[in-house]
Amino acid sequence: MADVDEEIREIKREIIESRGLVIKTSNLTNSLAADIKSIAKRQAGYERRFNWNSWVAYVLFAVLSFSGLYLATSARIGEYETTSAQLQERVDALQREIDEERQRAERRAHAEVQAAQFYRLIRERRRAEAVEQYAEIRREQLSPAESAFFRDMIDRFQVDLSVQAYQNGLDLVRTGRYQEAAEVFQEAIRLDDDGTHIPAVRLELARALRHLGNDTLAKQYAAEVAEQTVDRELQDDGLLLFAQCAESLGEIDEARAAMRTYLRRWPRAAFATDVRRHLSDLNRRAMRGSAPPD
Repeated sequence: MADVDEEIREIKREIIESRGLVIKTSNLTNSLAADIKSIAKRQAGYERRFNWNSWVAYVLFAVLSFSGLYLATSARIGEYETTSAQLQERVDALQREIDEERQRAERRAHAEVQAAQFYRLIRERRRAEAVEQYAEIRREQLSPAESAFFRDMIDRFQVDLSVQAYQNGLDLVRTGRYQEAAEVFQEAIRLDDDGTHIPAVRLELARALRHLGNDTLAKQYAAEVAEQTVDRELQDDGLLLFAQCAESLGEIDEARAAMRTYLRRWPRAAFATDVRRHLSDLNRRAMRGSAPPD
């Protein structure tokens, strides 16, 4: 009986210890559950913050990446646009050069045709036509050799035509056709203004103009003959003609001065005696104050 009571007491004690252990375990479990909940809350907060930070970082990275890409793309586009503009300018320049070269080639081809036609005139000795068309052929795109050759030939043709015109003018003077002769002499001067025969042309032109009653212009040409040094043998004739024109125009003082110059420079000339006699007459008329004859 005592053993049974002892066992019962032992069982009661174990039951009490077990109940205490269960209570302690329950408390620990509750405490662990509370810790787990706290940890879970902290973990959830951390995950939310991590997620937000991740999104912010992602957005920031995306913005920075997009900005960098945009800047790099803009810079590359700017380079491409600059390069494109430069290439376009180069293309335009090359196109202009091509157009200019094409125009030069066309002008050169046209010039070759015109030069061939002009050379035909030269070869056939058609002087008047060649001289007349020379102004047009000069505007063509000729080579330096062609230009020099044509210029030399035209200079030669102009001399030939000028001499021919001078001879034609002399023929017209012999037949008394002074107006036509004056025009031909002027054409001779125009063709070759500095030729060695031009002083003689000017002298004959002055004589023709005097026959036509144009003493003013005749006096001008006579003065040019008297002052030129190309053909000195004509200076005396020019000076005498100048004096005659001046006298006809009533310019007695100029006429007397020209005669004095003539006598001083050619005192033994064939007409010196006649000039002295006429000068004396002019001096007497000047002293009497008489007017020159018409």
